[in-house]
Amino acid sequence: MYSGPLCNFCEAAKRLLLRNNLQYKEIDISTKEGLRDEMIKKANGRRTIPQIFFDDHHVGGYIELRELEKKGELINSLK
Repeated sequence: MYSGPLCNFCEAAKRLLLRNNLQYKEIDISTKEGLRDEMIKKANGRRTIPQIFFDDHHVGGYIELRELEKKGELINSLK
């Protein structure tokens, strides 16, 4: 998950993943030059944070992650 400082949606995404017992790796785009550009490239031009990936599959942001959880598809999308 690409994230950044003072990001409420990033915090919400982390809570959602934890409540579903899912581990994640956080990449804070503010910590190193080039991480934002890397995220934008991998996320097909999306510039907002968070941008969430399951391995190389781009899920989207918090809203898309939440929709997967609401539909009961979150765990299945990891397979």
